[in-house]
Formats: sequence, C-alpha cells, structure tokens
Amino acid sequence: MRALRDTWLIFQHEAGWMVRNPALVALTLAQPIAYLILFAPFLKVAMANQGVETYAEAYQVYVPGLFVAMGLFGGLFSGYGLLSSLRAGVIDRCRVTPVSRTGLLLGRALTHVALIEVQAIVITIAALPFGLRVNPGHLLLAYLLLAMVVLLSTSVSYDIALLVRNDNSLGVLINTVGQPVSLLAGVLIPLTLAPLWVQDVALWNPFAWATDGLRALFAGNITDPAVWQGTLIAFTACAVSVAWSAHLFNREVS
Repeated sequence: MRALRDTWLIFQHEAGWMVRNPALVALTLAQPIAYLILFAPFLKVAMANQGVETYAEAYQVYVPGLFVAMGLFGGLFSGYGLLSSLRAGVIDRCRVTPVSRTGLLLGRALTHVALIEVQAIVITIAALPFGLRVNPGHLLLAYLLLAMVVLLSTSVSYDIALLVRNDNSLGVLINTVGQPVSLLAGVLIPLTLAPLWVQDVALWNPFAWATDGLRALFAGNITDPAVWQGTLIAFTACAVSVAWSAHLFNREVS
C-alpha cells in the first residue's frame, strides 16, 4: 500500500508540472498529427491489393501503428528526464524522505503513460474526419494495451539511462534500438507487406505483437487471437522490464 501511495504522490507532482506547461505538451503532438495527415493516405494505395479500398480502412490500419510509434519513442526518450532529475539532485532530495524507490520510479513512468494516452485520444479525434470509426469498447481496450506499450518502453529507457548515465550515450542507444524495433513492429508499414524473413524476426518483438493486437481491435475483431496474444506478450514484457528497472533504481539510487 505504501508503494501505491508513493506512486500516486509522485505521479501527481510530475503530472502537475506537465499541466503547467501546456505549450510543451502541445508541441509533442506536432509530429504525430503530421504523420496522421501526410502518411496515412499512402496506405490506401500501398495496401490496395490486401483489401484496403477506402481512406477509412487505411486509417484503421495506420492509427494503431501510430499509437505504438508514439508509445515506443515517447517512452524511450523519457530517460532524459530521469537523467536531468539525477543531475539536478531531485532524486537525491527524495532519497532522504520516506518515499519508496519503486514508487519514485513508477510515479514518473506513469506520467509518461498518461501523456501518451492523452495524445492518443487527440489523434483518435483528429482521425474521425478522415473516416476512422472504431467501437468505443474496443477503443478503451486499445488504450489499455497502449498503456502497457508505453510503460514497457519507458522502463527500458530508464534501464539504459541508469546504466550509461550520459545524455549522448542515451541518445545513440535510443536511435540504435528504437528505429529497427519500430520497423520490425510494422508501425508505419504493416508487416504483411514485408518479406517472410522480416516477419519471422518480428515474432521476437513484443511491440509487433502489440501492434497486431491494436489493429485487430480497431478493425472490430476483438475475438482475433492477435488481441489476447498481443496483450499477454506486452503485459509479460512490461512486468519483466518494470521489475528490472525497479531493481536497477533501488541499486543505483540507494
């Protein structure tokens, strides 16, 4: 219970900072909106031989992938915030308080989850004029799956940040890891268009399973095995990564 209380307190503090900086939050939406408007229409032509005949169907394929891209990169770059707090002494000041180390970590991570969820809601609304239609219940499940994606990528970023403790090294590793992982998740171009060997490699990528699950939900196929498979794999990977982050955090910041 103490860890939950501390997580909530840290989350409130970090979320309050974001609320006081709405312009910064709005700027993070610029790239996803640009991709939504400029890139998604290409899929109508690219996937015409796979049954995509309208822009509405193209957005049903593209928006879930965009969600995963936002969750992946939004989470990976969260490590910079942790490094900044470590350098500024914020974490050290928290250490002298009774707040739990796990709560200190999870509270910060859940702030990024909340931010990406808000962005996802905005993207969903922005896609409606283009013909996107999705069942509200399926959409809520998609947001839940997205939350696990963000928490997974955020904890991975914290792992890297705690190990390298350097902004430049963190940036290099994020770009080295993030780009191939996103391509192998099919976030921009569905993996059904990829060669068979690429699809086989993608089976080891939890973000690819999450992308398939999200696309099934947006297509209205809640009984599709991709939904429970993507949820189970994302949850398992998320649990392992968060546990390892908590271990590193307790060791490095104790």
